[in-house]
Amino acid sequence: MSLPDALTSALGDESAVAEVDLGGDDTLAVTPTRTLVYRAEGLLSDEAVEEYLHEAERLTLSEGRRKAKLTMEYGLDGTETLSLPSSRVDDALFPILAGVINAAGVTEPGESVLKTFRFSEITLIITSKQVVKHIGAPVWTEDFETFEYGSLTDVTFEEGSVATTVVLTHDGRQDRFKIPSDDARAVREAIVDAVCAFHDVDSIDALREQVAEAADDDPDAPSDAEASADQLDFGGGLDPLGADPPEVDADADSDADSGSTASETAGDEALAASLGEGGSDQSTTGSEPSTTGSDPSPTRGDSHTAGANASSTPADSQPADSRSTTTDSQSPPTDTEPTAGAESTPGVDAATNDGTAAGEFTESAFESAGPDDEGELAETVATLAERIDRQEEQLARQNELIETLIEELRRGR
Repeated sequence: MSLPDALTSALGDESAVAEVDLGGDDTLAVTPTRTLVYRAEGLLSDEAVEEYLHEAERLTLSEGRRKAKLTMEYGLDGTETLSLPSSRVDDALFPILAGVINAAGVTEPGESVLKTFRFSEITLIITSKQVVKHIGAPVWTEDFETFEYGSLTDVTFEEGSVATTVVLTHDGRQDRFKIPSDDARAVREAIVDAVCAFHDVDSIDALREQVAEAADDDPDAPSDAEASADQLDFGGGLDPLGADPPEVDADADSDADSGSTASETAGDEALAASLGEGGSDQSTTGSEPSTTGSDPSPTRGDSHTAGANASSTPADSQPADSRSTTTDSQSPPTDTEPTAGAESTPGVDAATNDGTAAGEFTESAFESAGPDDEGELAETVATLAERIDRQEEQLARQNELIETLIEELRRGR
């Protein structure tokens, strides 16, 4: 079609490799380095030509019901947005994307872009020499993968109900990616036709035969399975079952045994020394019977200490008060004395064991809870229970109000 004079003037020495009618008198022209959009004169605008360079780091497409926006990001140079009718997006994206990957150095001179496929999270570009795959929400970024036809040895498709897996075998390994099953046939035809044209064969089966013949002519070349096995390196792992156990050094074992025996002997000697220094006197005092004829059962606390001191002092040299105390301690126990297991202290009442009579407990700083305190406690608990009930009622009311509000918002009120 003939281009407007303003667009022809903007092209200059370059020639348009693709032209797309955007509706009305608007036209899009794509060159190897840039995209030009001609806007015809209207009621609200004058005739104009917009220019978008292909040296973009990111290409993002957002589609609306009637309009679509193609945003080109140039890094520090900012961004440019191209508005297109949604019905013309696919026709315009194909040449623009080809120009962008050419400017990025992905394609070589003389390499042509045959087909492009844009799915939700994957973009495939089929060229005459390779398959370019980009994954992500943007249509294009500098993060992409390429699969050159020169190293391909097989192409297969694993069909599924929802998605189909494309398997590209090259360099002894396989690369897989999934595409929607609804578009699997178009992708299959595009990839197979491009690969067969590159290798000058009629089908993928002919390509497999060609690869097998090349392997027979060069017996030293590893097969695909061998190449895959060579790439598997598990490193130094566990020894297989049945392998000879490592040799054990007998001298090292004997040294270890002697060292452990020496440490055990040293520990026993230290334990015996500690018992001889700190525990021998206590065991002797507690095990020997009293020489004063007192109760053979050992007592605890101050009575034991008093008995020991009495037995070590002659009776004649003791004061009269001391002798009387010793005589009392030698008398047999009566029913009023505490049992052998009970702990008694001189001057301490047996009932309270703290020098205070049971009747004097109320006069101390600690007093038991009386009837008045129990009444106050019950009143406090009743008040707290009433407050909790009111809070539960308020929470239930608030819950009802929230549910009513949500229901009205759902109805659009």
